Amino acid sequence: MRRVRSYFIAGNWKMHTLRAEAVDLAQRVAEHARSVPAVRVMVAPPFPWLLPVAEVLAGSPVALGAQDVHWERKGAYTGAVSPEMLRDAGCEYVIIGHSERRQYFGETDEMVFRKLQTALSVGLHPVLCVGETLDQRQSGWTLKVIRRQLWGALEGLAPPSAFTIAYEPVWAIGTGVPAHPEQAQEVHAFIRAETARLWGEGVDLRILYGGSVTPDNVEGFLRAPDVDGALVGGASLKAETFNAILDVAQSLVGEGST
Repeated sequence: MRRVRSYFIAGNWKMHTLRAEAVDLAQRVAEHARSVPAVRVMVAPPFPWLLPVAEVLAGSPVALGAQDVHWERKGAYTGAVSPEMLRDAGCEYVIIGHSERRQYFGETDEMVFRKLQTALSVGLHPVLCVGETLDQRQSGWTLKVIRRQLWGALEGLAPPSAFTIAYEPVWAIGTGVPAHPEQAQEVHAFIRAETARLWGEGVDLRILYGGSVTPDNVEGFLRAPDVDGALVGGASLKAETFNAILDVAQSLVGEGST
């Protein structure tokens, strides 16, 4: 029997918002987060808005995250941002290995591993993203793809005390066609088992679902035994919808063990 549930809800704003929009959105989420004390909340704005959003979130329950990071701590890497820069800007979390980074920027499992290694070394909490394409799912390769991504990213890393993984099926991201909770549960259980094979049972592992999450469908995912929260994309860009997702998570906390 698993522990009584608590949830981690993260918002990935991607390449959206201008400064005033980002500040307003952060303010409204920070205000509402005080009413969901049992839910861990994080938002990841675009790089230019990290500092103004950090100022808004100061003293609130909402953690600041970044959408990417470089694997070197400093150097001649034009356009890159180091993990120490993120820490200095107030970030606690960083998203690593998102499918859009893999698809549009050519990120490999080796690059993801190096980013994780450096982020952990400076005290950032990574959110590692894994997920299969529609062709891979239809070909029956889902678990093979997830296994390759997990082992490619995690093998050789010293087991941290806590770690977060987000399962984001590529075919569900931004399409309005989420996975079924049963599909998410199957992959989440597989991720939990594979991570235990890599690191043993001592890591406090949280596994989030991401991919067209909305206030209307999030409850189904959160009720799955191995789903510990959600990485929210489009629905995190409006305070009303993101806050509604937080309310659903809060209402489920403490219902019991699963």
